[in-house]
Amino acid sequence: MSDQELARAVQSMQSHIEAHLNDPITLGALAEACGYSRWYSAKIFKEHLGLSPFEYIRQRRMSQAAWELREHSRKVVDVAFDFVFDSHEGFTRAFARSFGLPPSAYRKQKGPVRLFMPDQARPLVEKRRRGESIMSENQESKAVFVQIVERPSRKLILKRGQKARDYYEYCEEIGCEIWDTLGQVHDALYEPAGYWLPEHLVEPGTSVYVQGVEVPADYEGDVPAGCDLVDLPAAKLMVFQGEPYDDDKFEDAIGALWNLMDRFKPEQHGYRWADEDGPRFQLEPQGYRGYIEGRPVRAIQPEGL
Repeated sequence: MSDQELARAVQSMQSHIEAHLNDPITLGALAEACGYSRWYSAKIFKEHLGLSPFEYIRQRRMSQAAWELREHSRKVVDVAFDFVFDSHEGFTRAFARSFGLPPSAYRKQKGPVRLFMPDQARPLVEKRRRGESIMSENQESKAVFVQIVERPSRKLILKRGQKARDYYEYCEEIGCEIWDTLGQVHDALYEPAGYWLPEHLVEPGTSVYVQGVEVPADYEGDVPAGCDLVDLPAAKLMVFQGEPYDDDKFEDAIGALWNLMDRFKPEQHGYRWADEDGPRFQLEPQGYRGYIEGRPVRAIQPEGL
């Protein structure tokens, strides 16, 4: 079974889960969705995503339940039954284990929701690490919006890993729970993001890829435990935004944007890449807005100036 076939099988199971998140889901149904035996379906699912099918389903349901509680004035018991919990008490216990407080307290706090992101891009990332093509044979070119944005002098609250080169390695090393904490920084300039740091910001024995959130240059608030605060100078960034996509086309959306960025020549637009000026960033993939990444650039000065 090729990597591509394996990825398609796992994504078929993920698609089935998304379509039936509010219904009972059996291993038999997942096996039927991908065309393999129950045992083999469960095996490749966990190898690919790092979670058993039912661990994955639980996390997806809890994330969606948290979203419902934050965005809509619904009874906790109704949300519990929507996400296939047999009782209010069982849902409350599961919710507290996932988010650290019961659903009623969570709704009052109105904290940010860190949705459990379907992990469909791992084969894509592995191909990119190996230098292989990240475009499928039938993948069509997508519209990409490119703009120059200017970021002022600012600071970055970041959580370092050890050797991580991307999101997946980062989560394997230290988990991604820090995202919740970063999302609660009240003075944040922008939403939390993943960052590839320039060499001068990488401390010995730490990772190139980190997660963080940018705050004003005069920030004097608390820095979460285990995080660092670093200065970022004013910089220009070329931001690439793909067109909106269906969640089951996650891999194609990221692949299309990465392929364009790898081939893009900023010199044709009067700029050059300037990775030394600051980190490259990626925003959390959300289908409704398209996949977004930004990379530092500098304007090319005309000769003689």
